[in-house]
Amino acid sequence: MTRPPRNVLAVAPLGRALTALLAVAAVTALAAGGAKAASVRPDPHGVDAGRDALPPWPAPADASAAVAAAGLEMLPAEGVVQHTHTHLDVLGDGRPVTVPAAIGIDEPRRRISPLHTHDTSGVIHVESPRRATFTLGQFMAEWRVPLDAKRIGGLHAGGGRHLSAYVNGRRAAGNPAALVLREHDEIALVFARDGDKHPVPKSYAWSNGL
Repeated sequence: MTRPPRNVLAVAPLGRALTALLAVAAVTALAAGGAKAASVRPDPHGVDAGRDALPPWPAPADASAAVAAAGLEMLPAEGVVQHTHTHLDVLGDGRPVTVPAAIGIDEPRRRISPLHTHDTSGVIHVESPRRATFTLGQFMAEWRVPLDAKRIGGLHAGGGRHLSAYVNGRRAAGNPAALVLREHDEIALVFARDGDKHPVPKSYAWSNGL
């Protein structure tokens, strides 16, 4: 399904602060291109590796810098060649963790990543001007929340706790950062104590034309 590009300001929350000028040079260098699954993609797990916070995790103050770190390019409007949606649930000890709005959206600079969120529903939008493979690791890098097989943000496996990933209710082996974002998949990241059994979301009630 395609639709006309939307004005970035119309979908991003108002009042996001204009922060560090350090990202301006990187954004300028990327502005001429479209989206890409970068052939020289940085390791998404290493992005902001010093961040060791417990949830909730807010959207980054500088969206453009986070998008550049994920190996993606900012666009003047949403792409229409590839348009898919994946839903993400994050559970920490059985409690839902909010996926923030405006991940990948730089409202002050009027730029948007091909990989972004519009609200706090957990729906990840892929709206790209060209076809590419997008991964959960790229999205988490844009969110500035480190993810690998044993960690999500400041939640580390060990000491009687573990991190599991599920796609449509089925356990996914390996590094969850490598999961490809596919149309209408339900991805659940569950951090829990060993032996705890919490309900795992198997699907999402898609609506509003998504």
